[in-house]
Parts: sequence; C-alpha cells; structure tokens
Amino acid sequence: MNVQQLTHLPDLPPAVWVAGLVAFLVAVLLTITKHLHGHLTMDGLAGVQKMHAVPTPRVGGIALFAGVFAGWLFGAAEPSALLGVILVAGLPAFVFGLAEDITKRVGVAARLAATMASGFIGWAITGVALSRVDVPFLDPLMGNIVVGVAVTAFAVAGIANAVNIIDGFNGLASGFVATASVGITILAILAGDPTLAVTSLTISAAITGFWLMNWPFGKIFLGDGGSYFAGFALAWLSVLLVERNANATAFAALLICIHPVTEVLFSIFRRRMSRSSPGAPDARHLHTLVMRRVVAPRLRRLYKGDPDLVFKVQNPVTGLLLASMSLPPVLLSLLVWDQPAYAAISCIGFALGYITLYARLVRFRWCSPVTFLFVKPRRIILGR
Repeated sequence: MNVQQLTHLPDLPPAVWVAGLVAFLVAVLLTITKHLHGHLTMDGLAGVQKMHAVPTPRVGGIALFAGVFAGWLFGAAEPSALLGVILVAGLPAFVFGLAEDITKRVGVAARLAATMASGFIGWAITGVALSRVDVPFLDPLMGNIVVGVAVTAFAVAGIANAVNIIDGFNGLASGFVATASVGITILAILAGDPTLAVTSLTISAAITGFWLMNWPFGKIFLGDGGSYFAGFALAWLSVLLVERNANATAFAALLICIHPVTEVLFSIFRRRMSRSSPGAPDARHLHTLVMRRVVAPRLRRLYKGDPDLVFKVQNPVTGLLLASMSLPPVLLSLLVWDQPAYAAISCIGFALGYITLYARLVRFRWCSPVTFLFVKPRRIILGR
C-alpha cells in the first residue's frame, strides 16, 4: 500500500456533500410527514424479526435514492456517468423492494429476479461484466460473455439480498454499506481510479445521510427498497473496481463484503438443515443471536429494574456492534487488494471466524467450524 496515495487526497467534491445532505433532509421529511403516508409506509410490530417498539416508516430507500440522484445531478461528468448507471440499473431492485415496503405482497422470488435484472441492465448499459474472478480454473470460462454476464447478475443479486438480510437493527445495514463504500473508495485511490473513488464516496455519503436518521433510535428504516438499492450500488461498485483496475483482485472486493455474503450463504445452509424455505424470515441470524445472548444480558445487568430502557437501547447497541464487524475486513483489504492469494485466504479466515462465533452463540461453547458444520449439523438449528 502506498501511504502517500492516502495522505494526499483531493478536497471532497460538492457532489459528495450534496448527496449526504439531500439524503438526510429527505429522511427528515419522510419522518415528520409520517402521519400523511404512514397508512402505506409504516413497518408494524408483528413478525419474528421485528425489534422496534413503535410503528416506523420503512421507506428510507427513497432518501437514499434521492441522495444518489442529487450526487449525480451536481457531480462532475465522469463520476456522474457512473452514478447514472447505478440509478438506472438499480431501478428494478429499488422499485420492487419499495413495492414490498408499501404493499407487503411482493414475493422473495420476484425481488431476487429484480436484483438480478439490475445486474443485467448494468451490463446492457455499459458492456461491463465480470471477466475474471482470480480463480485459475474458472477465469478461462469468464471469457465467455454469457458466463460473465450470468456471474455478474448472480453476484449483484447475491450482495443486494445479503445487505437486505443483515438489515435487522438500527444502523447495521446502512453502517455496513457506508463503511464498505469507503473501503472501495480507498482501493480505487490505490488502484489509480479517482473517478470510481468519487463515485463510491458519493454512495457512502448518501447512505450516511440516511444513517443519521436511522441510528440510534430508528426514526426511519431503510426498508427493502433501500437495502436492495444500497446492496446493488455496493455490488456494482465492486464489479467496476475489478473490471476497471487490472491490479485489483476480485477477492479484495469479496473481502469487503464478506460479512453479508457469509451471512446469506450460511443462512441458506442452516435453513436447508431445518428444511425451511431459504427465503423465510427467522430470528436466528447472527445479529439477532448477538442481541439476545450478548448485548441484552449485559444491558439487563447494567440497567437493573428497567426493562423498557433495555429494550430501547439493545437495538442501536447491537446495530453499531455488528456494523463495526465490517471494519476489520475493510482494513485488511487495503493490505491485500492486489494480492489474490492473500486476499482469498483472508476471505476464508473471516468466513470461518463468522461460523465459529455463530457456533459459540448457539452451543454456548467454543468449537471448530468444521465440527459445527459437519458433525450433527442439525444442532445448528436446535442450538444444542
């Protein structure tokens, strides 16, 4: 890593400030006008994943989209061109997610198809698709445009849905995307791609503007529209990082996104073990277990005799704690961004660390991830 590249950064472009400010102001506006649109936009209290005390607007994605749009409108030509692609290609993911936020009737399959369509549209507009994954026996296949586009659409949909899955506590999904986008910004600077750096930083500013109204006390939620759009934006930035910069390994982009990616893959595995639908909501995600078995017990000891305060505080504390999990892989990616082998090993290490932590939470003792996954794996579900 060239330290000089990080110590001589240009002044922040106006688009970055505008994106953050507009996202924040729109989030404020949506919050103070909830009495007008709440009959359509409120997130109720029923459901295994609900961790809030009062009905709350779940259309924060509108604020995020508005912030990115403002960044496109006020940005320089080259970053605005990249932001324009994110806005247009991200529309299916955003619209289908927002429709679910309002109607509660859009199925998982339709939303998955919409996020894949966003990846396909990104390729159709730009001609950019993954041409390598830095795996020797797979890279020759990536030269086939059909394979490249399919892998790109699948990867984009995977990350978009992964961000949606971790959107369970105040500041968690938005904090992760903001941190990951800053990580891509720095990697773009290291790779000599200032246009992508400004684009990524604008996305980070917009999601941070929303975050200021979401954390700590959840005045507005990101919703499916926001989480899918934020996930798509992060995924497309990752694709651009790899395709625009031959010296940046694909594993560095994966490392930045390793928390939600591991979450979604592990969730599919454990739901298969329990013979439940891969898309069915449940309360056994890592972030929920951390809240129930780590954060809440400690808060109960701290705030003895005040369960209402414990309930109020446990959500933002858990969100901040889990969002901070994205920082170590981002920092490590700065060291291995151009070294495929070390970046791949780092991805495996963090994934195994996730599984080890999960095992500790459900078995109440430390055990190896191999034992946890393959020795009586149904205990993953039963927690014994």
